[in-house]
Amino acid sequence: MRTVKLLLAESDMNLGPILKTYFDQNGLPTILVTDGESALKVYSSEEIDFVILETSLQVMDGFMAAEAIRDLDPSIPILFISEKHQSQKDIVKGFEMGADDYLRKPFSMEEILCRVKAISRRSIGERPEDNIFKIGEYYTFDYNRHIIIFKGNTEFKAEEIRLTGKESELLKIFSLSMNQTVDRAVILQKVWKNDTYFNARSMDVYITKLRKYLRYDSDVKLANQHGVGFKLTIQKQPLGMMRK
Repeated sequence: MRTVKLLLAESDMNLGPILKTYFDQNGLPTILVTDGESALKVYSSEEIDFVILETSLQVMDGFMAAEAIRDLDPSIPILFISEKHQSQKDIVKGFEMGADDYLRKPFSMEEILCRVKAISRRSIGERPEDNIFKIGEYYTFDYNRHIIIFKGNTEFKAEEIRLTGKESELLKIFSLSMNQTVDRAVILQKVWKNDTYFNARSMDVYITKLRKYLRYDSDVKLANQHGVGFKLTIQKQPLGMMRK
């Protein structure tokens, strides 16, 4: 994949420079601005591949800036970042405006980098092997083929588990956010496109199915983070994408 150039609009004078430095060091050249109007000006004058917007920017907030940028390029990837207290309505608003992802503060540098790279692969081009994930010691998840391959252990024999489209979408979201809580509203907007009560209940059913598929390895946990969302964790071996 070619080099991705970021536009980062973050008003926090401490966080903004730290994020810019981190992205630059990880091969993602980044332009940092501190308000929404400046973000729009930079986007209009520079070749930008990816936009990160804080929702509570001054002069022009992140939502307004995103709307203006979307008018210039409907396909540009946009990730919103917000304060911890941001409401579920604001998260939904962000996705309704076409956001590709949404992160609440505080978040780790590794998490936001992972999300930016994942969205960039989908938007700019990804290799087939980028959609293959090693989950713990015994599972391999092939998103493109919609299967989980369990290689077998001392207790259970090998098995190939076929997934539905929604099951695959859910497991990919968790695989890309290993050891990070994924907000229920984010999942509902990404997979079901809205967060109605019935879709929320449907999501819980699919989560139960994924737990059943992953039950052969006691080190793999898809845990409910009460009142927030879900987290995929592996106790012994961290998840990472397989490389050929």
